[in-house]
Amino acid sequence: MSADAILKVDGLNAWYGAAHILYDLSFEVGRGEVVALMGRNGAGKSTTLKAIMSLIGKRGSVQFNGHDISRLKPHEIARLGLGYTPEDRRIFVDLTVTENLDIGRQPPRSFADGQSAPVWTPERLYKLFPNLAEMTDRPGGRMSGGEQQMLTVARTLMGNPLLVLLDEPSEGVAPLIVEQMADTIVELKKEGLSILLSEQNMHFSRLVSDRAYVLEKGQIRWQGSMAALEQDIDVQRAYLTV
Repeated sequence: MSADAILKVDGLNAWYGAAHILYDLSFEVGRGEVVALMGRNGAGKSTTLKAIMSLIGKRGSVQFNGHDISRLKPHEIARLGLGYTPEDRRIFVDLTVTENLDIGRQPPRSFADGQSAPVWTPERLYKLFPNLAEMTDRPGGRMSGGEQQMLTVARTLMGNPLLVLLDEPSEGVAPLIVEQMADTIVELKKEGLSILLSEQNMHFSRLVSDRAYVLEKGQIRWQGSMAALEQDIDVQRAYLTV
């Protein structure tokens, strides 16, 4: 594991029932780095995040912040400071914004070297997500899809994670919200947070990511800097364009 890597995945295989979905994926995420898992629908991006969190059957090695989490249960992984924001959001629709945030509250955390991770409070999150600050008493079910997406990310941050797995943050939300979400991820990176995101939107990934791994049919077909991917039209045509 690289000295600055907070997450290292080696030989990851995953299944839905009898269907083999991921084949020997190996990659890592550095401290304070934003890494994009890119590919078309069905490439295995979301499945990779679920496998890291042990939400589906898997085999392989997953190391996180000095811990071997390969065989831990999802709640045990979350307690170590690995945050997960699913694509389907899963907010509590009957609870207000403030109540949703309170549910996500966890104690402060530290990295393996003893350095403290950022500590999040509702007040700090309302500065990061001004839209939420204007609707603190609104039930989650009366929010737009983009607002719910912001609330899901904010609730995850209330757990004071060291790394966030962010599944399709730009999917199905208005362009203005996409831009706001990109700005938020850049701010989180400045705070030292690491992010692994599943994404097929090249524009969004270019705004926020340092590096990318491109998946097709559950295998990594390309890896490199985001700048290199942006210039490699052949790779984009082969694995990203519809």
